[in-house]
Amino acid sequence: MRIGILTISDSCFRKERTDDSGAFARSFFTGEEEIVQCLLVPDETKEIKGALLEMADKFQLDLVLTIGGTGLGPRDVTPEATASVVDRVIPGLPEYLRRETFYLNPNAVISRAIAGLRGKTLIVNLPGNPKAVLEQLVLLAPLLPHIQEMIEGKSHDSKSFMAHS
Repeated sequence: MRIGILTISDSCFRKERTDDSGAFARSFFTGEEEIVQCLLVPDETKEIKGALLEMADKFQLDLVLTIGGTGLGPRDVTPEATASVVDRVIPGLPEYLRRETFYLNPNAVISRAIAGLRGKTLIVNLPGNPKAVLEQLVLLAPLLPHIQEMIEGKSHDSKSFMAHS
């Protein structure tokens, strides 16, 4: 699986804070996955869209994780930017991540994260908090083999689905 990580943060972009969440996401994938591209952009719709289009269309990555910009702040525009580039929305995925992480942090329910497909690239919005990134990646990772098989048009009764059920 070829992965891109896009951190969206004004303060990290201005170098006022380190991108700990992006670092957590990069270190999470240590198996057969390949981190192809890591980018850091400010909370600007045009910048986010441009990075997502590059990762999905130019690099044709299998998975793009966005980190940050999913809250209620006036500059949190990641879900809107993501929605403008995906072809198909996958509402159940962020619903599942919110529901399961709610038990660890009730504030998870105010996340506006979305997930969707652009071509064969799965794009998933994750929160900006490093601990929340790790919690959600632990939930997301077991689903990825089956998701990738479905994107590739393989059978719903595949072995990877059975292995992760």
